[in-house]
Amino acid sequence: MMKQIQRFQASSPSRRQRGVALIEALIAILIFAFGVLGLVGLQAAMTRAQTTGKIRADAANLASDLFGLVQTDHATMLGQYSTANCAGYPRCADWKTKVTAALPSAQVTLTTNEAARSIEVKISWQQGQETRNQYSSTMVWQQ
Repeated sequence: MMKQIQRFQASSPSRRQRGVALIEALIAILIFAFGVLGLVGLQAAMTRAQTTGKIRADAANLASDLFGLVQTDHATMLGQYSTANCAGYPRCADWKTKVTAALPSAQVTLTTNEAARSIEVKISWQQGQETRNQYSSTMVWQQ
């Protein structure tokens, strides 16, 4: 009778631990899944930041392109680069078309001051549901 009691006691702990390995595996899979979700979120944030930086660089390059156009034009044509006259002047209209094609929801404001021989460009854009971003630069034309 003693042997039966010992055998019963020896097998009892192994019966209680049968599902422990399965629970440990499920917990490990859960922790791994949270890690993967964190990496996916980080990748999305990095992609969004990279896109924002690229668009900002594009806006700066487009403003530089406009300043190049103005510098290669005659001094008397400075007024053609204002917001009101831009659509009627082919060089400015082509540049504005380039801006709207390169930037999402782009808006351009051009302000010229013929007395000071300066031009100010403000380019704004909106990426998705974010607030509008703006790039502004001024060039003074000196001969």
